[in-house]
Amino acid sequence: MQDFLNSSAVEMARAVREKKISATELVRAHLERIAALNPKLNAVVQIAAERALEEARKADDALARGEVRGPLHGVPFTLKDAIETAGIISTGGTAGRRGFVPAEDATVVKRLRAAGGILLGKTNCPEFGWAWESDNLTYGRTNNPYDLSLSPGGSSGGESAIIASGGSPFGLGSDAGGSVRFPAHCTGIASIKPTSGRVPRTGHFPGPGGTLDAIWQIGPLARYVEDLNLILRIVSGPDWRDAAIVPMPLGDPVQVDLKKLRVAFFTHNGIVAPTEEIAGVIRKAAVELSNEVVQVDEARPPAIEQTYAIYLKLFSADGGEGLEGLIKSAGTTEVHPLMKRVLEIQRANAATMAEFSALVARWDAFKSSMLSFMRGYDAILSPVCSFPGMVHGSTYQRLPSFSYTMTYNLTGWPAGVVRGGTASNGLPIGVQIAARPWREDVALAIAQRLETTMGGTVQPPT
Repeated sequence: MQDFLNSSAVEMARAVREKKISATELVRAHLERIAALNPKLNAVVQIAAERALEEARKADDALARGEVRGPLHGVPFTLKDAIETAGIISTGGTAGRRGFVPAEDATVVKRLRAAGGILLGKTNCPEFGWAWESDNLTYGRTNNPYDLSLSPGGSSGGESAIIASGGSPFGLGSDAGGSVRFPAHCTGIASIKPTSGRVPRTGHFPGPGGTLDAIWQIGPLARYVEDLNLILRIVSGPDWRDAAIVPMPLGDPVQVDLKKLRVAFFTHNGIVAPTEEIAGVIRKAAVELSNEVVQVDEARPPAIEQTYAIYLKLFSADGGEGLEGLIKSAGTTEVHPLMKRVLEIQRANAATMAEFSALVARWDAFKSSMLSFMRGYDAILSPVCSFPGMVHGSTYQRLPSFSYTMTYNLTGWPAGVVRGGTASNGLPIGVQIAARPWREDVALAIAQRLETTMGGTVQPPT
């Protein structure tokens, strides 16, 4: 059973179809792993054990009749608590929703379940997803399986922690500034933020819409790159409810010819320098790719050093009024200290309407400059963050360090992460791979190659 717990979701699905293991055995094994590790990690905050086992029995019965429900038949998964699930408490990390039970699954959940997936439970996140770590007043903080004194990152940190530990083969998170990529970096797994407009966010809390709608997406996290490809195919495409979703074809990374790709890389974004170990991993990844692609250049987009200034002002322009309204609408009367700090930052950076109009124009110019740079390249390699690991409670002491991921929220481009190495303190180091709009296949093809050449996921000591 240990081998199956360390397998990819693709391999698990194949094993269930070939009757090498039953869905019931697979689900029970994951529930047992969660029970063993969750007291240390505090990653899974709602466990749907009875329902999951019942669905697994139905999956086994269907298979006995020769029926395969879909590519995930009998495979378990978890979800960030911001993604709503019918019949299971979904708090979004805020105390006002402590007992909130949705009547309907989010679109992405419906699609995973229709493909045969079995939901194990919900994972921890910060309040409203507004932090690069996972801590809230309802469930407390989540710990990193590589070092329990550290955070696994955020806002999809509960997902990253339980996936890295083998309690779930894959899950979904959401990313408005790095929230599926930074946790993957912290825990040594893989993830991808899809192109803005790829995956419907209907049923996510907070929901889609508004001035900053194009900045965020729902994306998968997994131990293996091949699972990112599978899950992305299942959850993508219009649902006729999220108005931002575009019916764009999704390419297959298997069909990408690496020998034709042109790749740029940089180790310093002009805002915060990474540790030398992180810079070394990015250089090593570039060297590994140089034998596979037609061109690798050390080159940094000329506008990229504007990332943090634009991002901070966009999220603070209303002086916190929007966030305060969201808090009130959720029925929350007391917020987490991290949320209090968010509001302080927003109030200090409020903009007039004229300033906001100029900011949007600056954002448009930024996107244009980035796109012009990308005319010469198919992908960009860079750090995920300037440091490995995350001290609990330190998000708003180190905000500029997250600018490496913020860049691709501002552009809306797809950006994936795969483990590229290990720091001297034993913590994982991720490599970020950004690609042109709608070319998730290119990002995943490069991630797959780096996973093969640089070792990929490693089981954490926990």
